[in-house]
Order: sequence, then structure tokens, then C-alpha cells
Amino acid sequence: MKDLFQKFKEALKHLIEAVSYKTLSESELEEELFNWQLKLIECDVSYPVAEYIAREVGKELIGAKVKRFSENIELLVKRAIENAILKIISEAGDLDLINLIEHRIKSGEIPVKMVFVGVNGSGKTTTIAKIAYMLKKRGILSILACSDTFRAGAEEQLAYHARKLGLKMIKHKYGADPAAVAYDAAHHAEAHRIPVVLIDTAGRMQTDRDLMDELKKIVRVISSDLVVFVGDALAGNDALFQAEKFNEEVGVNASILTKVDADVKGGTAISVLYATKKPIIYLGVGPNYEDLVRFTPQWLISQLLSE
Repeated sequence: MKDLFQKFKEALKHLIEAVSYKTLSESELEEELFNWQLKLIECDVSYPVAEYIAREVGKELIGAKVKRFSENIELLVKRAIENAILKIISEAGDLDLINLIEHRIKSGEIPVKMVFVGVNGSGKTTTIAKIAYMLKKRGILSILACSDTFRAGAEEQLAYHARKLGLKMIKHKYGADPAAVAYDAAHHAEAHRIPVVLIDTAGRMQTDRDLMDELKKIVRVISSDLVVFVGDALAGNDALFQAEKFNEEVGVNASILTKVDADVKGGTAISVLYATKKPIIYLGVGPNYEDLVRFTPQWLISQLLSE
């Protein structure tokens, strides 16, 4: 992850140099912040988010009366950006998945039913396998359900991971009702006291009305506990629009971003947090089962603002 978020870091360097060049009047600082806002948009930070961050940074810098060659200029700028990003993260809230599941196991309120949503190619199936692997390493069993009953190869892909992880998978014949698969998986987990159900759904475009209705049916039929949006960090603003639409249509509880290890821009995570007002819980940072890291504010800040 050598070049992780490199473009964001370059945009930050540009701002620091711009405000260090001379003592800026308020109007000059606003102009530099607007130019920086455009650079943030090039980093896959959505327009409303870029505008918000630039405005918040401007408030702090104007209040600090930034002077040319100030020894603290870099620290001032970084702190202002950190505060703006932390506000976005704070508004999105936090969700500790392991804590939630362990609490439910202790209280006997199982299974925890998780539905994973997103478009084709976002990495839902692999992410489900990574979650199942992570849980199993902690001694928590899960059952996998293939509610993607229309895509050729969907069942085989999930079945491969189930076999490799030594977990049960529920599937129906090709073309079956996806909600029925989810229901059977939840029922099996309840009967056998399996703590977690991980449900894979068809990768759908967020504009597809029939598929969105099908997704709502799955969530309703099993009374799902968590709907998790899986987005591709490299999709940029597309990931933002997808997250917004899934949240609007179905109600997302949390997000997971994949392919973060290849993301040189860095804006997708901030944009998804801002758009959904729901937490990012994990980041996919590679192809292996172990390549799933918990998202924390400290991780994002350190990656965005480090040299």
C-alpha cells in the first residue's frame, strides 16, 4: 500500500504551500481553498464533501490568522483537515461488529442476520468470505446463503469459499426466490444455534427497480439485523451514488470498502461516510481472507495526512 491515497496527500501539500507563500487576506485564502476544493474533487471526494471540508478548514485558518512562514502552518492545516474529517466520521457513528455479535451470543439473541448489498464487481462474495473467516478465527461460526439465484456462477463462487472455510451454505435451484433462500438460511441457523447468517445478494444497479424491490423483500422476510453496503474504493463517485441509493431504498446500517490497497486518491471513504451518515466497519486491503482491516478514524487520518 505504498502509494495509498497519494493524490490526496499531493493536494494537501499544494494547500500547505499555497497558504505558506505569503500572508493571505481572507479573500485570498478563500480563493486558495476553492482551488484546493477542486483538487479534492479530483481525489474522488464528492463536491458537497469537498465544499464542506474546504469551508471547515477555512474557518480554522481564518481564525488562526495564518502568517507567511509560520512554523506551525503545516500543523495548522493538517489539524483543520483532521477536525473536518473527524466531524464527518463522528456523524456517521460507530459499529463494532464483533462486539455486537458477541453480545448477541451471550444474550442468546441469535442468529445475527447480515445482508450484503452492492453492484456487480464490488467484491461482495469475497468480502462475505473474509467476514466468515474472521469470525471463525474468533470461534464464531456462520452460515452462508446465496440469495443471488440468477447470475451464472454465483452459487459456485460462494460454495467454493464455504468448502474452503468448512462452513455450511444454503442455496436453492437456479431462478429460485432469493428471499426464500435467505429465509431457509435464517431458519437453519436458528434451529442449529449458528450465531451468524451471511447473505449474498445479486449485484444490482442501484437504478434497477425490480431488483431493489427484491432486496427489500429479503430484508423484510428475514427481519435482517444489518444491511451492509459493499463498495469498490476505486469506483470513486460511483461508489458514493451507489451507497446513497442503497441507503435511500433499503436502509444501510454500515459499509465495507474493497480494493482500498489500490486506492491512490483517497476520497471514496470520506464521501461514503458523508453520504450515508453510517459507519464504515471494514476495509478490504488485498485478495486473501486475512486482508480485511477494521476501519477506525485514526487509520483514515493517519493514511490521509501522513507524508
